[in-house]
Amino acid sequence: MQHAEATAPNAKRLLWAGFMAILASGVGFSIRAGILSQWAEQYGFTQTELGAITGGGLTGFGIIILLSSLIADQFGYGRLMVTAFLMHVTSAALTLATGFAYASGGKPLAFQCLFWGMFLFAVGNGIAEAVVNPLVATLFPKERTHYLNILHAGWPAGLILGGLISVVFTGEELFGWRPLEKPLAWQAQISFFLIPVVLYGLMMLGQRFPRSEASQKGVAYRDMLRELGMLGAAVICVLLGLFLQKDLRLPELVAIGIAAGLWLAFGFYIGFKPGPVLLALLLVTHALVGYVELGTDSWIGKITGAIMESKQRGLLLFVYTSSLMFILRFFAGPIVEKTSPLGLLFFSGILGAIGLTLLGNANDVWMCVIAATVYACGKTFLWPTMLAVASEQFPRGGAVTIGAMGGVGMLSAGLLGGPAIGFQQDTFASERLRQADPVVYERYKSPTENEFLGLRTFGLDGAKVGVLEDGGTEALRALEVLKADPKTKPEALEAQQRLVDWWMTARETAETDKKLVTDASLYGGRQALRLTAIVPATMALIYLGMILYFRARGGYKPQIIVSHQEEVEMMTGGVAGPAEF
Repeated sequence: MQHAEATAPNAKRLLWAGFMAILASGVGFSIRAGILSQWAEQYGFTQTELGAITGGGLTGFGIIILLSSLIADQFGYGRLMVTAFLMHVTSAALTLATGFAYASGGKPLAFQCLFWGMFLFAVGNGIAEAVVNPLVATLFPKERTHYLNILHAGWPAGLILGGLISVVFTGEELFGWRPLEKPLAWQAQISFFLIPVVLYGLMMLGQRFPRSEASQKGVAYRDMLRELGMLGAAVICVLLGLFLQKDLRLPELVAIGIAAGLWLAFGFYIGFKPGPVLLALLLVTHALVGYVELGTDSWIGKITGAIMESKQRGLLLFVYTSSLMFILRFFAGPIVEKTSPLGLLFFSGILGAIGLTLLGNANDVWMCVIAATVYACGKTFLWPTMLAVASEQFPRGGAVTIGAMGGVGMLSAGLLGGPAIGFQQDTFASERLRQADPVVYERYKSPTENEFLGLRTFGLDGAKVGVLEDGGTEALRALEVLKADPKTKPEALEAQQRLVDWWMTARETAETDKKLVTDASLYGGRQALRLTAIVPATMALIYLGMILYFRARGGYKPQIIVSHQEEVEMMTGGVAGPAEF
């Protein structure tokens, strides 16, 4: 039955098609994590090579969202979704061709298939994200918070399905039960992500896609960009400068120069209009959302698994919290009716801060479950509700403003959240180990300093810690792989040989070392979570400030775009209408 507030007769169909597109991203992401070991065994990849295949991640995702959002209103939502569908299908074709590539061209060609397959997968995800957010905001203008939360329930649903697929079909034992004696071929596992891809393709086939509200009201493209303004563009360009420096490895001055040049060029195009201060503040706040939600998610499973002394329990806790998020996102509408989008965000920030603080102090399984529950309730509504607020307050920006929010969140998670939390863990863990046993600390200390935004620390050497955790199994396997590959660079072989030689000596004290290193790593993880709790606490204060700001202006109300024709009709008819924002 069509919802009364929808703006198109096919609104629900397009909503669930978008849900499937986001679900496909989650399923593919989750399954890929479970089959990396099979890629390593079948094609002889080292962990470094696997890292290169799965690289790009959140930062590349954010860049694609930003670029797609800039052309969404001109190119059309339908055409972009066709492009996303083609990227997903091509990604699957390239990935599934890896076996043939390996047979004809060996490991280098197999690497290329997987690398570009994963790259196109990320491109498809980014394009789809850039479309479905403004699409749903346009389809349900009176209930954006509710339906954007439903749309983004697809992500935890995808993670749950992908995680369960990995558990069942990888052949690993789970609490004494082994679903399969042998793992299902990775080609069959990765193909599961094509099911939601095909579904969203069929659901969108032959459908009419509405233009954004701004386009329908005749807002010019340059005016959409002016809604973002110089202030909003400054937030984006700061993150782009970090991307150029950290991910593309450009010199600092060059990265700053390019980012500043893009900002000035944008300013020239829009006539150097400053743009709304509130939108710039929303962008900064959404950068904090990306930091605390996606950045923390990169580490929290590892930390909770260590606290509960079981990777299996960590996996089940992950499935539980994802299930909780999936269910709760369907109830955003009724909650907003009793508060407001900003009220929902305010309480989410408080719960996020409490949950991370509890996780940072958890000592057993039940405390982890309680803390993770509180944290999941806190982070559930943040991302989609922030998108709803931006689209309600700045509808003249069309797909540009809501895409800027998503892009900033992803860039922040990849450039700030994940690295910062990792840096904090390095700092606290290495200091803890140095105080516990200086000799062991020197044995596992990284030979080079880690750097984050000008701060430096000597963390623990990840390669050596990894060797300690698995008893040297991967190090010895990687050495044999490198020796067997005639194209291996001498320096890579020498580095791996040094690691194996080190282990031959270090394994004599491995039993006592492992306890000290594990305790130090766990301490570092806990301290990092405690520090990260400051971020949602800060967000809660910002949301409280916004609540007071809107209360002083008569309360939070979605803004309405008035076209020139509607303005004339209201004036000639003597009817007072909503002011153009």
